[in-house]
Amino acid sequence: MCAQTNKRKSAHDENIVIERCKKGDLSAFDELVRRYEKPVYNFAYRMAGNYDDASDIASEALIKVFNAIGSFRGEASFTTWLYRIVTNVYLDHRKRRRGRGDVSLDEYLELDEGSVPRQVVDTAPTPSEEFEIRARNDVLMRAVGELPEYQRMMVLLFHGQGLSYEEIAEIMSLPIGTVKSRLNRARLALREILKPTLELFD
Repeated sequence: MCAQTNKRKSAHDENIVIERCKKGDLSAFDELVRRYEKPVYNFAYRMAGNYDDASDIASEALIKVFNAIGSFRGEASFTTWLYRIVTNVYLDHRKRRRGRGDVSLDEYLELDEGSVPRQVVDTAPTPSEEFEIRARNDVLMRAVGELPEYQRMMVLLFHGQGLSYEEIAEIMSLPIGTVKSRLNRARLALREILKPTLELFD
């Protein structure tokens, strides 16, 4: 109950900040940037695969948010609206660059039963455990990077950013059924890529 109350309060506070932004309050936009700069950058990095492109994408996306905040009507959540902008900036960036680097994912994916499990990391891992964690991360990052772009985006939005099927459908302008089927295909493809190294995740 307390968590729900805190969530409602956070959403209310965010709405106040957004309304201030719409009125041209620059300090309010600075606050919004402080809240979302890191997740926006992390998402951009996971998509682009390198720091330079991620910085460019994140910066351009936040500028677009600033310019378009007046058009945000709240029909979808602000997070959904924000990640749609970041996704579109990334796609535009890809069209311009026509290059693709490896994509990183800093956390394990919680896939369906029988698939690769999400890792539970001890709060104080030993050096050998840290080495194993890094090795598993490296394997998983490379596997995600091998996915086709549309599958990679689905995996990152759902498992990396924790968005719902509905939110991804809104961001990608796709029917929910298409999102689910593409995400399932992405999971199967990822499991196939990881098959030679599944023992690392036991």
